Amino acid sequence: MNKVEPIRDADKVQDVLDALRKKDMRGYVLFMTGIHTGLRISDLLTLKVRDVKDREYISVHEKKTGKERRFTIHKDLKKVYKEYTNGKEDYEYLFKSRQGKNNPISRMRAYQIIKGVASQVGLEKIATHSMRKTFGYFIYQQSKDLAAIKEMLNHSDISHTLRYIGVVQEKTDRLISQLTFKKKRGEDSE
Repeated sequence: MNKVEPIRDADKVQDVLDALRKKDMRGYVLFMTGIHTGLRISDLLTLKVRDVKDREYISVHEKKTGKERRFTIHKDLKKVYKEYTNGKEDYEYLFKSRQGKNNPISRMRAYQIIKGVASQVGLEKIATHSMRKTFGYFIYQQSKDLAAIKEMLNHSDISHTLRYIGVVQEKTDRLISQLTFKKKRGEDSE
């Protein structure tokens, strides 16, 4: 299994959003929701229109952890939901499949949407879980509040959170690139 990464560049996040908005509104809303909530794909796909329409918060019972999670809907996401849910019934899945009467898209379809747009904008090691990692990475970059991020992602250990959001790898890469074996001026050899 290949390890997926967060998107660490805000311009690349915007490239993904721009490409999705032009191509697939459902994919755009899926990606916006993923990077603004940090929900796993299994929880994103269970959302219904009533869970987000005219709401201040989203409440989810996480499949993996069994924990209840409640979070504020970001103002940018509220605007997107208002446009996207217009004309949709409350009982409909937010990311409704075009096949069947009222089923969510499959995890595989979500993967295809994210992987396809990532390839289109030149990103590698990106899949559906990258949305959750991107959320954590940007929250960390803007706040440095690891304890809060650990809680938001329902991790048991801060060191796991650092690895998960790619901060450990980023720091390792930076340290290796700064490595030198050249002597500094003025140093004598023995």
